[in-house]
Amino acid sequence: MGYSVRTFLIAGDDTVWRLASNRFWQMLHDPASHCLPAFAGQRIRTADVIVELKDREPAQIVRRTFFILTFDPDGHIDLGKFGKQQSALAELFMAPVSVFNSDRDQTIVEASSRFIAQGGQWVPSSALARIIDELALGQRRCGRA
Repeated sequence: MGYSVRTFLIAGDDTVWRLASNRFWQMLHDPASHCLPAFAGQRIRTADVIVELKDREPAQIVRRTFFILTFDPDGHIDLGKFGKQQSALAELFMAPVSVFNSDRDQTIVEASSRFIAQGGQWVPSSALARIIDELALGQRRCGRA
């Protein structure tokens, strides 16, 4: 048994493209040398799907995450936006939950991380989620980005 991460890019018309994990990491670590001109200047919906493998074959979906990648005019990932969104998500998950507010007169709520994180997430329709699952499990084919 093992696990595999499958990354998919979803265009505005819901066309789904598979992005090889190593290419995605190259784009994150050296964006100047790795670009996707087809997505230049766009905000692209992205899905990461973790698949459990049995005998090296996809068996079931373990986890799905949906986020937005922003590409510059040349098709490079905007690492600034991506980094801010990922940091904001991490901050939200690690923020302590306080049941009691020691300063009851406080009227200002720090919500900037929440807004930044929400700008980097999306929720697929049930039909698109089903297609992404089928692609991740190898039940459908799609193009490669």
